[in-house]
Amino acid sequence: MSDVAITVSGLDHYFGEGDARKQALFDVNLEVGSGSLTILMGPSGSGKTTLLTLMGCLREVHAGSVRLLDQELFESDEITRIDMRRRLGFIFQAHNLHDSLTARQNVMIGLQVHGRGDPARHGEAADHLLDLLGLGERLDYLPGNLSGGQKQRVAIARALVSNPNIIFADEPTAALDKVSGLAAVQLFKDLGRARGTTTVMVTHDPRILDLADRVVTLEDGRVVMDRIQT
Repeated sequence: MSDVAITVSGLDHYFGEGDARKQALFDVNLEVGSGSLTILMGPSGSGKTTLLTLMGCLREVHAGSVRLLDQELFESDEITRIDMRRRLGFIFQAHNLHDSLTARQNVMIGLQVHGRGDPARHGEAADHLLDLLGLGERLDYLPGNLSGGQKQRVAIARALVSNPNIIFADEPTAALDKVSGLAAVQLFKDLGRARGTTTVMVTHDPRILDLADRVVTLEDGRVVMDRIQT
């Protein structure tokens, strides 16, 4: 596999049809190295989340090219996109936890959906990650008994437990305090070093910028700054 996890070339994207059609991305070009932590920044409506969802196979690529783990997504079929999503981890602001399942069970779903690992050890893997994220004493708590920040940490654990090739995260630290937020992002960094896991993260959180390998800034659907950090 290439040292490049994601290559975006000449990417445009539109929403709506006819007179209501609006362009959201304009000629976006981006290359993301394997094992790196890339942060997407910019004001609301700048196209960050749209770009994230196109790279993450959650939207169809209609104009331009997105190569994800050496697979071209432009004009790819739904079966290909589903197969690619099994190699990815997603973290959303809204948590998307199952209210009737405990923290442990919510994380185990990340393994069951991907069909990864020995089912007899799914609980052990979930417990390990939750403990790393400071939730070792809340394994059996339902989401209704967890704070917003704790729910977000469960969502992070669920995304990481299947050892994805790439993590796509939309504001993963928004509900976390400074210590928890830095710990979560440091975990992404550690996975990059240890396993070559690539992370692309949308954030407005200035507290975590120093941990990024690269910061890409979008405005009005265009990349206006692309800074590699040392």
